[in-house]
Amino acid sequence: MVKKKAMCSSQTDVPGADIGMIKIRELHDFKEHPFKVERNQELFELRRSIQQEGILVPLLVRKNPDGEGFEIIAGHRRKEAALWAGIKEVPAIICSMDDDQAVIAMIDSNLQREKILPSEKAFAYKMRLQAMNRQGKRKELSSDPLEPKCIEEMVEISLLEADISENGKVNIKMTDSAGGYRSNEQLARMVGESVTQIKRYIRLTKLIPKILDMVDRELLAIRSAVEISFLTEEEQYELHAVMELEQCIPNISQANRLKRMSQQKQLDMDMIYDILQELKPNQREQVKIPFDRIGKYFPPDYTPAQQADLIEKLLKGWAHQNKKKDVQQEI
Repeated sequence: MVKKKAMCSSQTDVPGADIGMIKIRELHDFKEHPFKVERNQELFELRRSIQQEGILVPLLVRKNPDGEGFEIIAGHRRKEAALWAGIKEVPAIICSMDDDQAVIAMIDSNLQREKILPSEKAFAYKMRLQAMNRQGKRKELSSDPLEPKCIEEMVEISLLEADISENGKVNIKMTDSAGGYRSNEQLARMVGESVTQIKRYIRLTKLIPKILDMVDRELLAIRSAVEISFLTEEEQYELHAVMELEQCIPNISQANRLKRMSQQKQLDMDMIYDILQELKPNQREQVKIPFDRIGKYFPPDYTPAQQADLIEKLLKGWAHQNKKKDVQQEI
């Protein structure tokens, strides 16, 4: 049940939009929402802010297309922080949007965050591009049937722009057209990425979750991950098993070889082992000594470089002494 609220710090210029208080139990997450909402330090800070000042920016919702209640378009983190704080209802702007408008508004509101994981960008860009293409196709179907079109190459799109931030006003408006840009070019201009980088991110959606998680944790480079995405699902699971067992990560050259072997139907577990066990150009055998074992022997003001020089000097002296002993024994 929505309670009207006369006073609200946020504004909206969407015709027919309504602002009110909605019970949290009536809110449903957006279907296939690509952005992670975790109870981490950032959400804890948001929770504390909400406890002290309340929710300054209302959530953006629409009536749930799959049943009762409302579907969140923007404000998943605010909802979770409020729930964590024990709040039962939140302010929300209730708008009427079709699925593609809702997807675009949902993604635009989240892309304003400072830190976005590669996996979040991957699925967000894919969803937004699909929504843009569908909008373009609908416009093409409603135009002059005698006029030649090439929808896959170039579309004009009426977009719903959403300017939603944690501490700002909510402004939602329909723009005119995308100006005749290809849909992927238009998306690239919106998010400040190159078309090539957009394609790379979308390609990451072909990865199995375990390997995509490695990209998010910065264990696997994006360009290497793109090459790996061309492997079959079964091959990716085998590759992940080898990476975990051998504690090794393929570089771009090795990832490209894995891709080519897969395309030639020649990739199996043995081939994966062979490729990953190759010595990389920058890979050298190293001896690692925990600092807590040797740190106490260095002067407090010694830099890591000075420590390495001293170790090398002492080892040279030790080797020289051993050589002298060997000579004396021979005599």
